[in-house]
Amino acid sequence: MKLSVVIVNYNVEYFLDQCLNSVRKALEGIESEVFVVDNNSIDGSNYMVKKKYPEVVLIANNQNVGFSVANNQAITKSKGEYVLLLNPDTVVEHDTFTKAIGFMDDNPDAGALGVKMLDGSGNFLPESKRGLPTPATAFYKMFGISSIFPHSSRFARYHLGHLDKDSTHKIEILPGAFMLIRKKVLDKIGLLDESFFMYGEDIDLSYRIIKAGYSNYYYPETRIIHYKGESTKKGSVNYVLVFYNAMVIFAKKHFTQKNAKLYISLINLAIYFRAFIAILTRFWDKVLLPLLDGLALFSGTILIKELWGRTQIYTDGGNYPLALIYYIIPTYVVIWLLSIYFSGGYDRPIRIKKSLFGLGGGTIFILVMYALLPESLRFSRALIILGTLWGFIALPAIRLLLHAFNFGSIQIGDNANKRFIVIGDTDEAQRVKSLLDKSYIKPEFVGLVNSSEKLEGDNGFIGAFSQVVDIVRIYNIDEVIFCSKSISHQLIIDKMTEWQVAQVDYKIAPEDSLSIIGSNSIHTRGDLYTVDINAVGKVANRRNKRLIDIFLCFVFIALLPIMIFCQKKPGGFVGNIFRVLWGSKSWVGYYPIEKQLSQLPKIKVGVLNPVDSIKFKNYDNDTISQLNLLYARDYNVWKDLNIILFAFREMGK
Repeated sequence: MKLSVVIVNYNVEYFLDQCLNSVRKALEGIESEVFVVDNNSIDGSNYMVKKKYPEVVLIANNQNVGFSVANNQAITKSKGEYVLLLNPDTVVEHDTFTKAIGFMDDNPDAGALGVKMLDGSGNFLPESKRGLPTPATAFYKMFGISSIFPHSSRFARYHLGHLDKDSTHKIEILPGAFMLIRKKVLDKIGLLDESFFMYGEDIDLSYRIIKAGYSNYYYPETRIIHYKGESTKKGSVNYVLVFYNAMVIFAKKHFTQKNAKLYISLINLAIYFRAFIAILTRFWDKVLLPLLDGLALFSGTILIKELWGRTQIYTDGGNYPLALIYYIIPTYVVIWLLSIYFSGGYDRPIRIKKSLFGLGGGTIFILVMYALLPESLRFSRALIILGTLWGFIALPAIRLLLHAFNFGSIQIGDNANKRFIVIGDTDEAQRVKSLLDKSYIKPEFVGLVNSSEKLEGDNGFIGAFSQVVDIVRIYNIDEVIFCSKSISHQLIIDKMTEWQVAQVDYKIAPEDSLSIIGSNSIHTRGDLYTVDINAVGKVANRRNKRLIDIFLCFVFIALLPIMIFCQKKPGGFVGNIFRVLWGSKSWVGYYPIEKQLSQLPKIKVGVLNPVDSIKFKNYDNDTISQLNLLYARDYNVWKDLNIILFAFREMGK
């Protein structure tokens, strides 16, 4: 057998599907085997692999054993002359394996090989080729010196910036996303070091290959897309600790005692520095907008107080009591900010209308409370109204300015109203258009482009493949979606690179899949378009669902002497109140269908479910699945209330 492909998966079903689809096409004519080692995913990955890729050998772990252990599980079972370690968030060209194996066959000194990697926008990924992270190299990288001199053979050695990305080179470190290794080399040097749970194992393995007398090659004659799953986590403290701990393990293993101590000292310094920056960045990103809102509302209301007091209330002298400044106005501001938060005004992406809705809601609450206050604490309704009007001006201005200067990661709006073109044959392009129409993004325009070079007939197409650049310009297109059933992955990668001048985003729709995949990150949910089953999983809806659960618990407790007689199972009802209150259950959840639940947004187990809202009980699994899907896709708190009202007597089950 020529090739064994090993893919370690953890909760990236849609990316794994696309990866396996490209691997299947690239393996045509090659005697091969494919392993997927799943580290206890809960997203339906295993079910998808069994259903769509029966030829794949699936190893399903019941816990996350880490990257190294999982790879070793498959390698020990592999029979190929070559072993390929491949990330699930990759797409290979149809001739990637043929070319890479051909190079290895022609170069017996090659112990392992990596290829040219592009991100989801077609840009070259510098981690395609790396140098050994010596203390000096690591220092230049950790403290940003390499980014100042990106092509220096000394300062940019971490990513070997001085080497031409379009030429073949002997390098030191290969990326773990695509590492083709000669099996006899693994037999000689051993498998992946299981001391590395995640990160660093590719560096260790690459270095051991060199120490064994073989060469590692960077081979750019074929390319892959790598969505860089770890990229969005590099700002987290957990990433800093795990990654740099891996570097410590590597240093202790391979460096001299003197160099290892220097390296570890450098690593510890970097950990504290990067962790501090990560904490500060995340904290600042969270509090910046509320802080600016609070300052604007407080300072504006104080200024209004001065102007209003001097011109309307205290024209003959005097001023408002200090309690207004020290206690009352700060209380107003806190109520406004909390109301904006609970209205979703701080959820990303930022929506100005939600902020204004929250501000208005907070004002109504303040006015109601104002009417209940004693006369001594009622200073002026006008200040509340004028402060609100000021907020209606200040809050949108703050958001628009932050967005204009790209400051504080503030993004106004979301994926709605984008303009798309879908490139494929008639049937597949129409299928993908239907997916977009059913997704949460509500596209403004979806144009179909024929995957042939020339347009023959109409069939609803606005143009042909050769006209895409002009179509993007004329129709003001934001995103281009390729149908991989109609277009080879090699051609997709070619065009992503060729059309970069068009400055659009690219996505790929795998055949027979309910997903459209893109972006540079497997963790950026907003860039993974699926049939619109994400509504209940949105941050705002999760928060609102939890708030309504807690609110109902207190209502039920207050009315318990009456409600207990309305329940079929009073004891179960009382127990459920406290289970929901502590967060182990929700009043409404899905009807339990194991295969479907793995594909729906995760929510707490429900006391009731959508099936409880229908009168007839003679339902089949298809009906139940549809009810679950509708509940997940179009969720709002009124759905929960309707189900509770309909099945009021069943809340003790």
